[in-house]
Amino acid sequence: MKVRVLGCSGSIARGSRTTAFCLDDRILVDAGTGVGELTVEAMGGITHVFLTHSHLDHIAALPLLLDTVGTQRAAPLQVFALPQTLKALREHIFNDVIWPDFTRIPRPEAPLVQLHPLGVGDVFALSGLTLEALPARHSVPAVGYAVRGAGPWWVFSGDTEGGAPAFWQRVNALHAQAPGVGALVMETAFSNREQALARKSGHLTPAALAQELAHIADPAGFPVYISHLKPSEGAAIMREVRQLERGRGLQIIDLQSVGMLQL
Repeated sequence: MKVRVLGCSGSIARGSRTTAFCLDDRILVDAGTGVGELTVEAMGGITHVFLTHSHLDHIAALPLLLDTVGTQRAAPLQVFALPQTLKALREHIFNDVIWPDFTRIPRPEAPLVQLHPLGVGDVFALSGLTLEALPARHSVPAVGYAVRGAGPWWVFSGDTEGGAPAFWQRVNALHAQAPGVGALVMETAFSNREQALARKSGHLTPAALAQELAHIADPAGFPVYISHLKPSEGAAIMREVRQLERGRGLQIIDLQSVGMLQL
């Protein structure tokens, strides 16, 4: 499976785009501003989008993607998310005020996009990939995802404040069975000095990340990629995160330094 990192920043700046991953050129996990890295032709090849939650940095490019290639598509774009996330899209994005209601355009029976609810634990088989929705705790209802093709699992926490034991139970269970987990992407949006803000907004700091990674049964079993760094604090966050590697057997990588993962 090929995972292209279109964007993994916690906000925007030159060279920083918000969360979007492209799996095998067909599936998007989140649709932040990173979608703008795709060519028009590549956008036209996207068939499914799986959203972690409703926040703007994870959905901002979805309406623009539809505007770019919607009328060129042979079939509606299929978008999957929690019911609460879909409700937010209908009420606040596709409402004919912020953006046209592409769930009914050009015709209700043949729209440019179709929205589908999912729940934690749901599993999908698409284009040779298996995708599973994982539990997550954030300031709004959210999920993470685990995806695999012929190789190991790619696991994405989504935005999270941690404290979801079921997430780690599933990660450890996936890794215990061949071919295991090949990459774990964890958000860490704030430095330790912003602990109060991180807690209030449902995000991790390096100190909170350390508590989360302690749940990994095999710390040396797979690399941990850090995402969602705020551009103004990225260097400080990674300095603090690097301290977690000492004596723990962890391999920690700044996801912004990675353009592609091959699993």
